[in-house]
Amino acid sequence: MGTADFACPSLTALDDSPLTEVVGVVTQPDRPKGRQLIPHQPAVKVEAEQRNLPVHQPERLRAHFDFLTELAPDLIAVAAYGQILPQTVLDLPTHGCINVHGSLLPLYRGAAPIQRAILDGHYETGVTLMEMEAGLDTGAMIRKVRTPIEPSDNAQTLHDRLAKLGATLLVETIPSYVSGEIEPEPQDDSLATHAAKITRDMGRIDWTKTSTEIWNQARAFTPWPGVFTHLNGKLLKLLEVEPADEPTGLAPGALGQADATGIVVGCGQGALRITRLQKEGGKRLASNAFLAGNPLPEGIVVG
Repeated sequence: MGTADFACPSLTALDDSPLTEVVGVVTQPDRPKGRQLIPHQPAVKVEAEQRNLPVHQPERLRAHFDFLTELAPDLIAVAAYGQILPQTVLDLPTHGCINVHGSLLPLYRGAAPIQRAILDGHYETGVTLMEMEAGLDTGAMIRKVRTPIEPSDNAQTLHDRLAKLGATLLVETIPSYVSGEIEPEPQDDSLATHAAKITRDMGRIDWTKTSTEIWNQARAFTPWPGVFTHLNGKLLKLLEVEPADEPTGLAPGALGQADATGIVVGCGQGALRITRLQKEGGKRLASNAFLAGNPLPEGIVVG
């Protein structure tokens, strides 16, 4: 069971493994997307159909339970499905339901663990394979794999790496799990944190924060929703940023040095250098190209 891109490597790994047989793929229905509301197929559906695997797209599992009963799965593997599984589904497989979750549980239970780990400035994250129960990401942990969060990482690069790590973890763990060789470890609820869903408004920059906090925000929200500020009342998207090493003494939001190396903006502590940006209605431009058509006097304030 899966819907988003994160689940595709797990589906591929299960289908390619000689030790597992995929008897069916469950994903969410096609949803309208974009301004023209064109129906969009889930990434998992596209991958499954390319592999000639049977695809099921129930609107709600509780109301369409019969097809799962007919499939009679020994185990249900779940990754980025996007719905809470009802107890009837959790109880159906012989070996239960297991989930590939993009964090080191009990940290970051919920919808956006990858973005939250970067946003909070962590240097390490990982994937947890867990048993599923009625609670949200509260089940016993079967196995974990860890990976560093590099300074060059953003939500997209980390997402892609964790998806592959999770797929490998899944196929390598299933045989020993179903044979009873692994004793799952209960989560310590006192250590749990929640990774709430990301919204577009969270991309707004508060220049009173430190340069590191804003840099982490930009990395966490790449590619979506991105980070933005306003210049002369117009939306300004900041596509690539980095902390400025040199001290500037700039007030939060005040522009300093603006040249081929970037546009420096003061923060609550330190400063940020913008190297790629896009003004409202304009093209994505490197900072030097942007400055050629939009000269910025030192001291002007964004916000």
